[in-house]
Amino acid sequence: MKTSHRLGISSEQAFGAVRILFGLIWLINTWLQLNPAYSAHFLSTFNADWVAGQPAWIASYGHWMAQMVQQLGAQRVAGATIALDALLTASLITGMGLPWLAWVGVVYNLWLWSTVGGFGGPYIQGTTDPGTAVIYALCFLYVIWTRSWEGLSLSTAPHRPIYAPAMHAARILFGLLWAVDTFWKWQPYFLTHAVTYLQQALPGEPEWIAAYIRFFIDVITLAGPELFGVFAAVAETIIALSLLTGRGLRWMVPIGIAYSLGVWTTAEGWGGPYLPGATANKGDVLGTTNIYVIAFLFLAVWIYLGPQRKDSAR
Repeated sequence: MKTSHRLGISSEQAFGAVRILFGLIWLINTWLQLNPAYSAHFLSTFNADWVAGQPAWIASYGHWMAQMVQQLGAQRVAGATIALDALLTASLITGMGLPWLAWVGVVYNLWLWSTVGGFGGPYIQGTTDPGTAVIYALCFLYVIWTRSWEGLSLSTAPHRPIYAPAMHAARILFGLLWAVDTFWKWQPYFLTHAVTYLQQALPGEPEWIAAYIRFFIDVITLAGPELFGVFAAVAETIIALSLLTGRGLRWMVPIGIAYSLGVWTTAEGWGGPYLPGATANKGDVLGTTNIYVIAFLFLAVWIYLGPQRKDSAR
């Protein structure tokens, strides 16, 4: 067992702690979905696949999925998603049922991404990222590939070494998500309208969050919105390149965590406001970029405490 003498914590314990944190976020998401409006409006959320700008094949897929859900009973399916969320929460917090339930989490989140998430689209002017559920799916892969149920867990599964190529694959997949983000950040619309994403986060927020966001709006306005847009694009480019190449990760991971938290607390408004029956950031999950932080934390444990830390932290 690899142990950090400086921190007095093993990599297994650290991976387990990140897994539990991910589980606590799932617990909050499940609680938010218990609002009756979630089930009542569940079927209508499938229109993300056929809003203006979506390709015809995605619209056809969305209508097909909506018809299936309608035939099964929309409220029954919504109830099943809540039950599954609760099961995933319990599994993540206790470590029981892993990795099998984590694979279920991967498939389930990809399904959500393709339906209520509209594959992250439509990819038109103003797009900034590939959607919410896809990063949840990636974090479930991290749960599996880090064998995170071996630490701080009720599981009695035998210890096995982490498969290094799987961890590098997870890093590259994470880098590809950032590369998509980066592509949209370099578009002229974002570069000239970056501050509007913060302004759009204000309606419905509690006053303390609104005041926090307004502070950053004032700072960005003073410095120059276009300068901020370029800063965001450059920062995301550096993060994407580091993840894709594996270079400079020891220095990049803390930057990635800080940047992701900055986006979550400003442009995403801390994941709120939590509108009954809505989905993604403005509804029944705690946010998107905060889950990027979870992925970074899994990566951080691998770099700083894991058996491949010397190679991973080049």
